[in-house]
Amino acid sequence: MRLWSVFRKTMREFSRDKVMLLLTLIFAPLFVFLYYQFFPGGSTSYLVLVQNLDEGYLAPDGVQWRAGEQVIAAIQEVTYANGQPLLRVREVTNRQEIDAAIKKRQAVAYLVLPADLSLVLATHRSATGAASSRVIFGGDLTNPYYVVAAMLALTAMDTYVQEASGVHLPLQYIEQAAGASAARSEFETYVPGIFVFSLVMLIFLAAMTVAREVDSGTLRRLQLTPLKAFEYLAGVSAALVLVGLVSLLLTFYTAVLLGFRSQGPLWAAILIGVFTSLAIIGAGMLVAALSRSVSQAFVIANFPLGFFMFFTGVIYPIPPVKLFSLGEQIVSLYDLLPPTHAVAAFNKIFTLGAGLSEVAYELVSLAILSLLYFWLGVWFFARQHLR
Repeated sequence: MRLWSVFRKTMREFSRDKVMLLLTLIFAPLFVFLYYQFFPGGSTSYLVLVQNLDEGYLAPDGVQWRAGEQVIAAIQEVTYANGQPLLRVREVTNRQEIDAAIKKRQAVAYLVLPADLSLVLATHRSATGAASSRVIFGGDLTNPYYVVAAMLALTAMDTYVQEASGVHLPLQYIEQAAGASAARSEFETYVPGIFVFSLVMLIFLAAMTVAREVDSGTLRRLQLTPLKAFEYLAGVSAALVLVGLVSLLLTFYTAVLLGFRSQGPLWAAILIGVFTSLAIIGAGMLVAALSRSVSQAFVIANFPLGFFMFFTGVIYPIPPVKLFSLGEQIVSLYDLLPPTHAVAAFNKIFTLGAGLSEVAYELVSLAILSLLYFWLGVWFFARQHLR
């Protein structure tokens, strides 16, 4: 009963501090909206510059063959599964134009089609020779999009060359995408990480809520009552978990309104969200234990926030740093951070349509880490402020 009283008290305090509560709830949905604006139509299209030097070839039957133009058409036909253009082509006339656009990152990659392209393909088709030619391609190798655009453009060109020349490779490569990953727009690929982001933001609310009790002297007055430390911290945590789930659901339905498609059960993601929230709240308790004021808690909370954001895959993928193996499962250094497992589980559920049994490893890992983080946070806070 005292736990319920603490829960109600904490919720009333949240309602009084409307700005902090509102920021916690709308921050992640705002990021979903901004990501949607970053990727119009839900996907990025990459600009490829093409300098077409092909002079064409006049066949003996009088038909003019212009392979360069057909290569450009083949590149423009590369699209996402939903029909959105994946590659855009802009023809240029000289190398200076290419260099200027690449330096300004106005384009991602370029191709220079040789003057004898049509002639070489025609000789291979007629089997009158084994002529070869050179196609020059390149771009800014430090541009993260370069590899994607160059590979797609060269693949499209290679496919056309094989069909036009009649010279085929002995092997055929057929890509089969996992789950619904082939049909996902670029916007949708970023959304699962933002779901975890909506829960990570709880660290500020958790740390500042508890630190406010210490700063205002309320905690000292509560210690004069029969209230136990566990009841107080459990009541506060229950209120914070509720806020975390509301934030998660608000973020999810904002994404759905903007075109996000979930392939798996939402209730499984909610369970993942509960354990993740507990871990973040535990980290918030550790921050509060080190803080003597609300402002100090806000500053200190940025330290664990940085680890949760940049070393768990929330913002961008992180290469694993192997510690050991459990059977076929590799345990990485970053697996010690709970959001790492939440990102993996959300991607499996929302993109690959996985059920609860298929995220069992992530769920068990999250449960263990969440209980560990939460216990450490509660124990350290109680030791610092509740004795």
